[in-house]
Amino acid sequence: MLLEFKTKNYKSFKSELVFSMLPAPKQKGLDYSVLSEQIGSKVYKGLCSAVVYGPNASGKTNLIGAMEVFKSVVLRGDIRNSDGRNEPNVALNKLELIPNAENKEREPTFFSIKFIESGLLLEYKLLLDFGKFLEKDYKRKILSESLFIDDTMIFSRNDTLNLGNLKIIENYWVNGFRDSEAGVANLAKNNLNDEELFLMNGFKVMFSSKLVNIISSWLENKLTVIYRADAVQTISVLPNPKEKTVYIQKSFNEAARMFGVSSNRLGLIVNEEDSKPTRISILDGERAVLSEVFESYGTIRFLNIFPLIERALISGGTLIVDEFDASLHPMALMSIVNVFHNDDINTKNAQLIFNTHNPIFLNSNLFRRDEIKFVERDEVTHFSTHYSLSDFGTSGVNAVRRHEDYMKNYFVSRYGAIKDVDFSTIFENLLNNNEEV
Repeated sequence: MLLEFKTKNYKSFKSELVFSMLPAPKQKGLDYSVLSEQIGSKVYKGLCSAVVYGPNASGKTNLIGAMEVFKSVVLRGDIRNSDGRNEPNVALNKLELIPNAENKEREPTFFSIKFIESGLLLEYKLLLDFGKFLEKDYKRKILSESLFIDDTMIFSRNDTLNLGNLKIIENYWVNGFRDSEAGVANLAKNNLNDEELFLMNGFKVMFSSKLVNIISSWLENKLTVIYRADAVQTISVLPNPKEKTVYIQKSFNEAARMFGVSSNRLGLIVNEEDSKPTRISILDGERAVLSEVFESYGTIRFLNIFPLIERALISGGTLIVDEFDASLHPMALMSIVNVFHNDDINTKNAQLIFNTHNPIFLNSNLFRRDEIKFVERDEVTHFSTHYSLSDFGTSGVNAVRRHEDYMKNYFVSRYGAIKDVDFSTIFENLLNNNEEV
């Protein structure tokens, strides 16, 4: 369960961004949105959903991009550029794109995440020196790195390595650590690499591979970040598939039929040995066609996003999607949101976070104030800021109360994060000066 993500000096977010999934104090109602998990004698709470609003180019995508880059850097274990495949989020492979472009100084970039997994409260922080924007050949350095378990420091790394209370993770120690703790600690302190994360290298090998596997498994399998929803393609993996055999997934077909799929059924087929399965639309007894060329764009978007929703609910994962609602009907979106809000279905503490321009979610009967979030960008500095509807409070001039018309107030700019757009003058000038067309 994601509790909090922070970043600073990441693209348009020059100042610190705090994206919190912790319930705000004094928020009442819609209790289905509050998840809880007990660790020892303490109960931790988190929100099951969040919706992010803001005008185009405000920084909404940068917020999601920061989460994806952080995840990629940690799983890679270093801050070097990657030669990986082309990604919609280019900063995954070219880290010189991370620092704020308007910042003329070499300020470091900060990342931090706090989450619950396997009965542990985990918090991991990174302070990274990437140099200036586009400074590709700059000698990068990890300035600090720290890991906390249940609010207790396990290690903190600056120019040197400081070890905390390792006793609390003794059940996760690597074999032989108990008998050679002093020697291992000394070896770790003398083998820090400026570009390599201690967590994914020295700590994993010498201290606790089990603990690192819990962290990396959560990042890889439960924190699903979709930087561009229109570019995602999900095809189920088939165990030992037979060539030219059609595989039908019952739940997938039921959801697709409810959504409004054009064909009678959907299936997966492997045409050649060891090739990836292909999604097909089955029209009748023997006629079939590739779904990509037969179904509507909106249907294809749904077919690709549904398995991710399914996986999040089954595993208790956190699904973060940019432009989640593009090409999807509002009723389908509302049903998906309601599934995450349903205590009887969402029993594994799954979370859904998404950016949108659709105002239907600005509804006090659907989302709590702390679940409705905004991003806006200053027109002078071009820096982005992030805040929640709950930050306005419930008293005073700018107060936001539970039963107000959030949609109406948003469009009259009471909450900010909206921009007047009027192209009339541009087209008037074009029509009056045809030679410029």
